[in-house]
Amino acid sequence: MKHDPPPLPTAAPEPARKPLPEAAKRALAEAEARRAEAAKHTAAREKEFQGPKGPEPTRYGDWETKGIASDF
Repeated sequence: MKHDPPPLPTAAPEPARKPLPEAAKRALAEAEARRAEAAKHTAAREKEFQGPKGPEPTRYGDWETKGIASDF
């Protein structure tokens, strides 16, 4: 006797999104401009030698000593 699994239910299509208000469009454009400006400044920085590979651990007020970050 062969047992066939029941068919999978089909997902309902997502409802269409509402159009964004003008204020939201302006906010998105401003955020994109800030990201572009930050990327420009990041590329202009000098290369750091023997520093941390990722983001600075001190960016949140933490201190780093020999690769160990602590906050006090």
